[in-house]
Amino acid sequence: MTPFRSRTTRVIAGTATALAVLTACGGGGDDTANKPNGPVTLTFWGWAKGTKDVVDAFNASHTDVKVKFEEIPSGTAGGYAKISNAVKAGNAPDLVSIEYSSLPEFVSSGALQDIGGEFTEADRAKLLPQTVELTTLGGKSWAVPFDASPQAFFYRKDLFEKYKVQVPTTWDQFEKAAAQVKKADAKARIATFFPDDPTTFEAMAWQAGAQWFKAEDDTWKVNTTDPATTKVTAYWQKLLDDGLVHKNASFSPEWVGSLKNGTTLGYLGASWGAGVLKGTLPEQSGKWAVAPVPSWDGKPASGMLGGTSFAVTKDSKKKAAAVAFAEWMSTTEEGVKARIASGTSSAFPAAAALRPVAKQAFDAGYYGGQDIYALFETAGASINPSWAWGPTTGTTNTTIKDQFGKIAPGGPSLADAVKAGHDATVAELTKRGLKVEG
Repeated sequence: MTPFRSRTTRVIAGTATALAVLTACGGGGDDTANKPNGPVTLTFWGWAKGTKDVVDAFNASHTDVKVKFEEIPSGTAGGYAKISNAVKAGNAPDLVSIEYSSLPEFVSSGALQDIGGEFTEADRAKLLPQTVELTTLGGKSWAVPFDASPQAFFYRKDLFEKYKVQVPTTWDQFEKAAAQVKKADAKARIATFFPDDPTTFEAMAWQAGAQWFKAEDDTWKVNTTDPATTKVTAYWQKLLDDGLVHKNASFSPEWVGSLKNGTTLGYLGASWGAGVLKGTLPEQSGKWAVAPVPSWDGKPASGMLGGTSFAVTKDSKKKAAAVAFAEWMSTTEEGVKARIASGTSSAFPAAAALRPVAKQAFDAGYYGGQDIYALFETAGASINPSWAWGPTTGTTNTTIKDQFGKIAPGGPSLADAVKAGHDATVAELTKRGLKVEG
């Protein structure tokens, strides 16, 4: 057991009252996967790139278990609402994709089953400890981690060279580079602030050492006014005030268009972004490179942006088969190869032993043959272990997203948006009968 794991486990174990709702798991009943009468058919909902390829590969190589896959919108774009409604209606699939940030909310609502009996300590020991901690709540295991999603900075190396811009390693250098890009081309910007995506901002706060949610004894402590968050908020407010970054919705036609015409030179994303850019801008092959995300002191440091886990819904009668399939996707060479060889996914597996497989399966020719997985390896190891998600992420992020959309010169600020998210979070936790400080 790593020191990180033991520390977090002790913290969680001491929060019996605050996490009481997290230990209320759904039924499950008899698991027909243990007593199959012919092939077991699982239903699975997800949206991550390459998922259909993985399901097809599994079905082609297995006769005892078959998987029926339905692609749903990404979580915050309607997927989570669809899952929640299906659980309430009693017709949810057996297995669902859930990002780490949203897992506590699903657990706290009783939508999922504890899978600790099937997903053992030996299984978890093979995975990046940070991902294990994010799927362990109330001392129970609620999901199989698939990938880690450390931050990365994707940039147009040809345009950086054209404008004689050095790739920044610190946030101070990033601001100077941003000013240099704007000076070289009045329409160009080094990157984009995404008003529709608070998780990108949260990853910045995470990287800087923030800890918005902390469960101690019987109380949830919520803190978004810590020095790390305040520093990140002020920094991005200045970039916006000075017009040094674009402000467009993530993956919107405006954002993609600015990448296509070269007026956006960089993308502050995560490891999975390598596949997204490759699939979105195939005509720009060879023009992009990947760098570590800038940090405050120039040393490796990362938060996480997204990241997928697989969870079994509360009414599934096929828990063992569902977990076995989830583990096949996450911890086998065949599963990882099938996903990444599709060319649309650059996932960074939580299973350390499979990262060489992922590297080999992903065609890095788009990035000039750069060893992007070596970069992800360093970034993954530097993920700040202090961050935890609370059980009201939906409320937190919806509120911040709404406020981000209102930010304008002379109008609401980033600090106002973060405060609104804080206040909404405290109100929601209180509404649920939990003790809150903050």
